[in-house]
Amino acid sequence: MIKRDGAMPSLWQQTVEPLPFNNEAPAGNYDVVIVGAGITGISLALRLQTAGLQCLVLEAHNCCFGTTGGTTAHLNTMLDTPYTTIIKHVGEDGAKLVAQSVKEAIHHIEKNIETYQADCGFERTAAYLFAQNVQQEKELQDIVTACEKVSVPVHYSNNIPLNIPFTKAIEIPAQAKFSPVQYVYGLAKAFIAAGGRIIEQTAVTGYTHRTDEVVQQEIIEVQTDAGYSYVTNKLVFATHIPPGVNVLHMRCAPYRSYAMAVKLNGPYPDELCYDMYDPYHYYRTQLIDGEPYFIIGGEDHKTGHEDNTAACFNKLEAHAKKYFNVESITHKWSSQYYEPADGLPYIGELPGARPNVYVATGYGGNGMVYSQVATILLTDLITTGASAYASLYNPNRIAPVAGFANFIKENADVIKNLVSGLVTRTQLESLSGLAHNEGRVVVFEGHKIAMYKDGNGNLHVLNPTCTHLKCSVSWNAAELSWDCPCHGARYSIDGVVLNGPANMDLKKIELKND
Repeated sequence: MIKRDGAMPSLWQQTVEPLPFNNEAPAGNYDVVIVGAGITGISLALRLQTAGLQCLVLEAHNCCFGTTGGTTAHLNTMLDTPYTTIIKHVGEDGAKLVAQSVKEAIHHIEKNIETYQADCGFERTAAYLFAQNVQQEKELQDIVTACEKVSVPVHYSNNIPLNIPFTKAIEIPAQAKFSPVQYVYGLAKAFIAAGGRIIEQTAVTGYTHRTDEVVQQEIIEVQTDAGYSYVTNKLVFATHIPPGVNVLHMRCAPYRSYAMAVKLNGPYPDELCYDMYDPYHYYRTQLIDGEPYFIIGGEDHKTGHEDNTAACFNKLEAHAKKYFNVESITHKWSSQYYEPADGLPYIGELPGARPNVYVATGYGGNGMVYSQVATILLTDLITTGASAYASLYNPNRIAPVAGFANFIKENADVIKNLVSGLVTRTQLESLSGLAHNEGRVVVFEGHKIAMYKDGNGNLHVLNPTCTHLKCSVSWNAAELSWDCPCHGARYSIDGVVLNGPANMDLKKIELKND
């Protein structure tokens, strides 16, 4: 089973074995270096490699460690941001282009599966969106009208494949589902077979531009925590959210979503289904090794803004048992995504960076399809310098944030760090009153301290100041992690970075002997 960025294993982690390859890459020049080995990074690397470019993928943990390992893997042309909203932001022509791009994205996945024989349970199926009150019916009618404007086929249906009361519903044909980690690992093996290289357990710590004196061309040198540097012509951050500090962090709001896989007594619905509450619930079935699993998701909230994350699972379980004959719950997990300010992702040149540095972020809840939009768009930009989708998803379409540079400086200057050795273990034990496997941010002599007591009673003590932009982290009891409520950085119980945009661990606090 592979690892991912949470304490609770997802359904997908058990579907693959770690990649069988030598985790090394020779120093030298690469046409493209891609940071991040999720669905975006691996899909893009394979497409570029087969186009004749030599590619290197650098991954801080392991392939599919992040959100790709925790998605529920719906493949939709009916997006989380409805076309009613998209039309308001980019007009009908722009919305048609969005619809065209996600349709092309699903086809791209289908074609890859056929080309590379990726055994990942891909299946075309219809999707259903259903209303349960008068207000939702009106919203549904508006969605139907908008879908007709952008040529996304929909029609009203008198039935849905779930035993949930509804007042009105629509069917959207030609959607799809698959097992995402199996898909990505299939592509990763094809990428390696084509001469590409992947290095896992290697974090990128920075990059610099310089001029190659031999060819008199600007190149990018990428530094890693392993002490190695790699030279490239193009650099792509496929890390879900770019590391470091960037204006995009002010335009992407981090959210957690919850999911569970269950075994049912009775039939398993084949189709994708969605209710219309905010946050909404989503449902589907996936066959894995011939065994059906019914997957239910929902209870979304902003990262670090929910005090009792375990309660989100309790609510989701209660919802599942209310409407379905649940035999057992096999998996529970949560995952992170980033909502863009205007409902569309940011794919293209990284704002504020020099040329030839690219980013793909802000996918919202549609990461599987937008990852393929990014693959298509960035391949076109890198190989030809143009794309039909470039303007639509351009990260530089956002207005600069007033006072952004001053905000960063001031936010960094006001933080006071707790010096290690000022406090004893006994003092903290009496102060916190932590139970085993409990974490909490406490205040000691005017300083905040992040504390976790493990199952053996050992204390793990950290400075709770997020290393990204100095917010204070919050404890996530469900995933046993420290989550930043500002920009979504997440850390393990020992302060190791699990999710960007932070690229440095939380500072450990060494306790004084009693």
